[in-house]
Amino acid sequence: MPIKIPDHLPAKEILTNENIFIMDESRAFQQDIRPLRIAILNLMPIKETTETQLLRLLGNTPLQLEVTLLHPKTYTSKNTPLRHLEAFYKTFGDIRNQRFDGMIITGAPVEHMDFEQVNYWRELQEIMNWADQNVTSTFHICWAAQAGLYHHFGVPKYTMPQKIFGVYPHYVTKPNIKLTRGFDELFFVPQSRHTDVAREDIEKVEELEILSESDEAGVYIVATKDGRHIFVTGHSEYDPETLKWEYDRDIQKGMDVPLPKNYYPKDDPSLAPRSTWRAHANLLFSNWLNYYVYQETPYELGAAEEDETFVHAGAYI
Repeated sequence: MPIKIPDHLPAKEILTNENIFIMDESRAFQQDIRPLRIAILNLMPIKETTETQLLRLLGNTPLQLEVTLLHPKTYTSKNTPLRHLEAFYKTFGDIRNQRFDGMIITGAPVEHMDFEQVNYWRELQEIMNWADQNVTSTFHICWAAQAGLYHHFGVPKYTMPQKIFGVYPHYVTKPNIKLTRGFDELFFVPQSRHTDVAREDIEKVEELEILSESDEAGVYIVATKDGRHIFVTGHSEYDPETLKWEYDRDIQKGMDVPLPKNYYPKDDPSLAPRSTWRAHANLLFSNWLNYYVYQETPYELGAAEEDETFVHAGAYI
């Protein structure tokens, strides 16, 4: 089924060329179905790239989706043209009286700062509190995962002596969980971060479960037992060359960064990297959409959760 996205969004042409079913707003008005409403709070600096990466994964499911793009009102992006934000993005004030089936909060390049020092931290806190009552399930990525764990449960982050940077093997730590259904016994995930969360801090919180981790990269997936919050420390959405772009950027800045682990063939930066995580990424997002959003959200957003007879979004009525 298609993703409904704004007319003329640059990602549309890219995804169409990849044979991903995209439906613009004008065509969607003719459809007699209630799509899942997904909000994406995009905190990444180059928003067009992140839009495309996430829409690619969201579009690889049998569910029809309507995507709303959000950016912080309290921060002006330096790397995304203002005309792009004005044309395709909303702010929290535009949607605070609405409800959504799912929400994705992306990472952000602010991990060297304390959370309270981030200039849009209070706005993000307000959005996360709002999502508790108005979103069926929220998917937090990388820095947003650390921010969500800190805001909701007081879990701190720690600065690492060396950047966790590369493509690492991961495994499932808790069996029979819907989010990890179908995962291989060993799968790969890109990681790119200077900070980490500690297993022992998470294990102190009764509401949380660690679902996946890596011996090298640490905790990967944490979720609340009710599935309302998913925290993912890695970047399964990354394109094959995203880590290369980050590495080249940091080297040009004169930064002392390690070569991404398990990334370049023969550890040779002159060779083109290849994705080893695409299948995992698609399964992670499709499991979240199916089991934590579609199967849990009522057909009429705002319907009483205690009514077990509600019809799920997208079902025939």
